[in-house]
Amino acid sequence: MNEPLLLQNGNPWWANARQALVHVSIAVLAVGIAFSLPAGSQYILYQWWPKVAEDANLLIATEIALAAALLLLFNVVRMAWGNRHLARIAGSAALVYVREKRSWLARWRERRLVKRLPAVRDAYILTLTGFDTFSNPASLLYEPLKNAYEIRVMLLNPVARSAQRRVDSLPREVTLQAFAMEVEASIAYLAGLRALGRKVTLKFYEQEPFWKVAVLGDHVWVQYCHSGCEMKREPEYVFAQNRADPRLGFFVPFYMYFLGQWSDPAHPLYDFDTRELVYRDELGRETRRALSGAHPDAALLRAESRPRQLSQGGSP
Repeated sequence: MNEPLLLQNGNPWWANARQALVHVSIAVLAVGIAFSLPAGSQYILYQWWPKVAEDANLLIATEIALAAALLLLFNVVRMAWGNRHLARIAGSAALVYVREKRSWLARWRERRLVKRLPAVRDAYILTLTGFDTFSNPASLLYEPLKNAYEIRVMLLNPVARSAQRRVDSLPREVTLQAFAMEVEASIAYLAGLRALGRKVTLKFYEQEPFWKVAVLGDHVWVQYCHSGCEMKREPEYVFAQNRADPRLGFFVPFYMYFLGQWSDPAHPLYDFDTRELVYRDELGRETRRALSGAHPDAALLRAESRPRQLSQGGSP
């Protein structure tokens, strides 16, 4: 499922050319083997074997070489069979990419995957501060979000107690203040997208999430929010929608996870004009407003309420 899906979302000209090149290479290899068999057989029977029969050392060397070649061949076949089984499992899960470590090669592969995706109309993101996800110019989604029309983002409220607990579980060199500054940078980035005519909606949640989810079109990026570990150091998984059978794979479950969090009325909406959090009831009626973590007065409130805690914690 994975390879056809990536080819379908990529350049169709290159996909057809690659398939044609593979078929031509296989045909040339088959013809070469067929023409070389008679000459190879004559050499082994009439030149090589008489030398081996008269030289015991050469016979032992030939047997060792043949045994090593057969062992290598059997191992290759076994590995190919095992990889085929793993590929079938990954296809059933709709897994198209996994990043275990953050390196230049991993970043290159991720950006190559994003470039192969068609133009994204909708983008849905649930993360902590959003800085390493989209607001940092070096982040993966910094440029793709500029081309999306509707963008829904959920961030962790920096003044929530869960944010303080998250910060306290991380290394001490990064502070709660840095956490709030990253949130403010993400808000500024989203405000810039609104100025470009994009439909941007931002909500804040209070409880630390289990998953970081970023949905772009029919692909979803997923990371587990492990307590005590920075998000950028966590493994990242990319799942694609199985168009033939949407029930297969993890794209739909994570997509529904985001929609479930988004539709929860307990999560307030951010007002970009007043920089306030708007709380609504289950019928969508506004019940109250409160200062957000990015409001100018909120920083003063944090400093007055937590004077000793700003030197602890970290940032996702």
